Amino acid sequence: MFRPRLRIPSQPAGALLRQTTRQTSIRQRRALHMVPVLDQFSRDNAVPGLLSPAGFATAWTYNMFEIVDRLNQMTAGTSYENQDTLTILKHTARDSSQAALFNYASMAHNNAFFFRQLVNLNSLYEKQTVGPAEPPATADESQPPPLQQQQDQYQNQNQLPSSDSRIPPRLKTEIETHFSSVETLRLEFYNTALAMFGPGFIWLVKNANTTDLRILVTYLAGSPYTAAHWRRQSIDFNTSSGDAEQANQFFERSSTGAGNSGGRFEPQAPGGTDVIPLLCLSTWEHAWLTDYGIGGKGQFVGAWWDTIDWDKVEAMANPRRRDQFK
Repeated sequence: MFRPRLRIPSQPAGALLRQTTRQTSIRQRRALHMVPVLDQFSRDNAVPGLLSPAGFATAWTYNMFEIVDRLNQMTAGTSYENQDTLTILKHTARDSSQAALFNYASMAHNNAFFFRQLVNLNSLYEKQTVGPAEPPATADESQPPPLQQQQDQYQNQNQLPSSDSRIPPRLKTEIETHFSSVETLRLEFYNTALAMFGPGFIWLVKNANTTDLRILVTYLAGSPYTAAHWRRQSIDFNTSSGDAEQANQFFERSSTGAGNSGGRFEPQAPGGTDVIPLLCLSTWEHAWLTDYGIGGKGQFVGAWWDTIDWDKVEAMANPRRRDQFK
C-alpha cells in the first residue's frame, strides 16, 4: 500500500516566493510571454481592501507565473511563439486539437484583464491628501489585521469615495439605461457569482452593434471575444445538457469544419455576438480562497466591487480601435 506523504516546505512563504520568481524569471528571459507588471500594486504586493499579500501571491504571482511558464513551453518553436495571448486564443478557439493551448492563453489573458481593472485604494486616498495613506492600526503590530478589518478601516478612516460614486457620468448613464441602476448591475454580478457551480469569469460586455450592455458568463478559461464563440463556454455542464440539435444543424451545413460553410470562412459562430469586454470578475477559487475561506465567495465579490477602477472600464467602453475586440 502506498502512503501519501505530506511535503512541508522548509522555507518560509516569502523565501519560496522569491525563489520561484527568480527561477521563473530566468526561464522567461528567453521567452516572449511574460507575466504582466501590475504597476498599481507593485509597491504593496497586495490589493488593498481586496487581497492580502498572501492572497495576492496565490491569485496573481504563483498563478500567473505557472500559466505563463506552461504557455511558453507549449508555444516554443511554433508560430505562436511570437504572438500575444489574445491572438493565440482567437486563433486556437476553433481547433479542438489546440484546446490546451487555448486554455492557457485565454487564462493568462483573462486573469490579467481581471487584475488590470482593479484600483489601488491606497493610491486613491493619497490623491485626496498630502501624505501617504496611514495603514490600518492594529493591537499587535507584528501581525497584520484580518482582511475584513482592513477593508472597514480603509473605508471609514480614510473616507474613500464609494465605488458607485467613482463611475464616470457617461458610463453610469449607460449602466442605468441597460440595468435600470448601478445597484442592479452589482446584484447581477453578485448573484451570478454565487450561482456558478464551478470556476470561471463573469463579464460586463457591450454589444458592438447595438451598444447594449449585458452580463456574459464564461466557465473555466472561456473567452468573451467574438472569435471564441465557437466554444460552448457559457454552459455549466454540471447543471445543463448540451443542445445537440443546434450543433448538428451547423456541422451538417459546414463543408470543412467549424468556420467554413460552402468554402467561405465565417468569423462568427452561430448564435455568436460581436461584443466588447469592459469588466471582468474571476470566480476561480485561487482568487478568493486564501483570504475569504471556503464560504467566502460572496464577501470576495462585495470587496471586488469596491476596488473596481471605473476609469479603465470607461476607457474600454469607448475604445479607439474596435477591431481589436473581435
